[in-house]
Amino acid sequence: MRYAIVIEQAGANFSAYVPDLSGCVATGGSIEEVEVHIREAIAFHLDGLREDGALVPLPSSQVDYVDVAA
Repeated sequence: MRYAIVIEQAGANFSAYVPDLSGCVATGGSIEEVEVHIREAIAFHLDGLREDGALVPLPSSQVDYVDVAA
């Protein structure tokens, strides 16, 4: 499965979350580090859902950019 993630700068660190997986978040000192951590968080989150017998949400979010006049 391929989930969309959002990475934001949070002061001196970066944070990431998965719109399709409520509560699935990670932080890191660099973009590369937060990407590693969010992959681990997604795997952990999905394992927890399966262990609880809950449905695993299918990826449905889409990401795009829009241009706006400054």
